[in-house]
Amino acid sequence: MDQPNPAERIVVKTFPVGPLQCNCSIIGDTLTGLAVLVDPGGDAELILKELDDMGLKVVSIIHTHAHLDHILAAGEIKKATGAPIYLHEGDMFLWEGVAEQCQMFGVPPVKLPKPDHFINDDQDLGCCGGVALHTPGHTPGSTSFWFDQCNTLIAGDTLFRGSIGRTDLWGGNFESIVDSIKERLYTLDDDATVITGHGPSTKIGVEKETNMFVRG
Repeated sequence: MDQPNPAERIVVKTFPVGPLQCNCSIIGDTLTGLAVLVDPGGDAELILKELDDMGLKVVSIIHTHAHLDHILAAGEIKKATGAPIYLHEGDMFLWEGVAEQCQMFGVPPVKLPKPDHFINDDQDLGCCGGVALHTPGHTPGSTSFWFDQCNTLIAGDTLFRGSIGRTDLWGGNFESIVDSIKERLYTLDDDATVITGHGPSTKIGVEKETNMFVRG
């Protein structure tokens, strides 16, 4: 029997979770049954049900950055699945300060385990052909994830439809986020789908032409 080509094997499901409706994404390989989970920002039971419904096993829990709305359910998911947690080292100060973040936003506090591994720029994610792209600016450790096999970018809070991530929060830098978008994201395929950290998806080419903050 012929095996499906890589593009047909990869499935992507994105849905809002948590108190600030962060976009959580599951990227899975239907042939191997393995998946990466991006930004479990809350609603652990919902995330686990989605994984079960898709018949996928999480091999890594990866984060675009460590603002509370992207990390709240990481500990619960790790406990339930045994999957390791990945984060860029530049955002450890935010990860370790999650209790203070929760207090600031009026969210019930959580305790998170330490990340198992730090993400490096251009790191192979070991599943679904994913690669990490360090895209600082929203936070020092902000990282986007490029999945060439399905022509999909998970941009976190770096790039939005018609907008960009805030740079007035802890560690934000406007010049850095502009450079990250121009030099790392806008060099990708114009037809690539961009899954944003909140709200609707977009396309690289659309943002290059119409984004009022960063034109291509």
